[in-house]
Amino acid sequence: MSTSVSVDFPASSRDKTADESAGAVAIATMGCKVNTYESELIRKGVVGRQWRVVDFSEPADLYVINTCTVTREADRQARQLARRAVKTNPHARVVVTGCYAQIDPQACADIPGVDLVLGNDQKLNIDAILSPPVADGQTIMVGDLDQQVTIPEQILSGYEGHTRAFVQIQQGCDQGCTFCIIHVARGPSRSFPPTLVKRQVEKLVSNGFREIVICGVDLGAYGDDFADGGFDLTELLRELAAIEGDFRIRVSSIDPAHISDGLIELYRTEPKLCRHIHLSLQSGDSMILKRMKRRYDADHVRERIQHFREACPDLVLGADIMAGFPTESEQAFEESLRMVDELRIAWPHVFVYSERDGTPAANIPASKQVPVAQRKARAQRLREAGESVRRKLLAGKIGLSERVLVESGGQGRMQGRAGDYTPSALVHGDLRAGDWLDVTYCGLEGNTLIAEAAGND
Repeated sequence: MSTSVSVDFPASSRDKTADESAGAVAIATMGCKVNTYESELIRKGVVGRQWRVVDFSEPADLYVINTCTVTREADRQARQLARRAVKTNPHARVVVTGCYAQIDPQACADIPGVDLVLGNDQKLNIDAILSPPVADGQTIMVGDLDQQVTIPEQILSGYEGHTRAFVQIQQGCDQGCTFCIIHVARGPSRSFPPTLVKRQVEKLVSNGFREIVICGVDLGAYGDDFADGGFDLTELLRELAAIEGDFRIRVSSIDPAHISDGLIELYRTEPKLCRHIHLSLQSGDSMILKRMKRRYDADHVRERIQHFREACPDLVLGADIMAGFPTESEQAFEESLRMVDELRIAWPHVFVYSERDGTPAANIPASKQVPVAQRKARAQRLREAGESVRRKLLAGKIGLSERVLVESGGQGRMQGRAGDYTPSALVHGDLRAGDWLDVTYCGLEGNTLIAEAAGND
């Protein structure tokens, strides 16, 4: 990919105007927590230029779509959002950015009404986002991520409409899994400076955020690119936990290969770390993991989680699990089902395998590809297995007391979440989002525990 590409858009997209000084902007965010963090940086940037943020469903002068490209379905939804924006206001400026824009900028540019396509290297270029459309020149700005390394230095003071605050500490991935295109969309792994991360967390905590969610593309690789070495994810978490304040820290997702003894010991001793881990697992079968080019086998996962649970018996697990990777036999799939049950994965995030052009897995012969209907059926069985684990976990909590963070407040029933990710409906008087509340679980509705303030008769 060249450092920049210049193409012409459909003529209809060139007749629009945008108020350069002020107007209404709508931002749509797809995919991961890193995108959420980056969208908040975009929001901060445009608000600083006197733009007013509105809901994406409302008429706006500027639409920014921060896309995902994990699956073909994500690509389709990105195109749909762009068309929706154009339909809502045909005269608006429409900017498409994010991973889909990075991987297939021409497909984004071909959507009638799109004015500008920004790659991930240009995503936070507020000048480009707000610049008026031009008849000639750069309408696609997509750089070579191997050559252009950008670490955002902005400090967020808060998150609009969020109780939890996401803090990105790392960008990119060096792994190159055979099914995944994200290492191309995000470039090589780069770690944010520890001082920058600490300043960001300190700012959010001082502004009242009670939960900090640490996110990145490959979190466990944090620090691998530091010249002096020795400062890794465990050390960063240790320093973040030492920040003064009544808050908790949640790690968004981690590769099983990165669960070190040091990390487990920190979880055992540090109360600010949520007893909840989300594994980037993908499969429970060692041969499939090898063909995916993962960095571990099934036995390694079992050993790490057994060790983790010995240190933290109350640990709750989530996991990304893929159904229908090429060559996945029924026996291999059964290993994934067994892993969900054996490791008690209560919150599985199940993906149906989706071919991504440019990945080795997409080139596996058609005879080795799992039929789409079978992929979907297996995904449903994985979800049901997770549901069974989850119901047992939640039912076992009835009668117990726990501290929860109120996520939505008001009169009547409110929503809260415990450190181990347990969701609850709070039967209480008047609470605000962001409040702590000690509760006792007294019932279960679906996947939500019913809770009342501890000590109530």
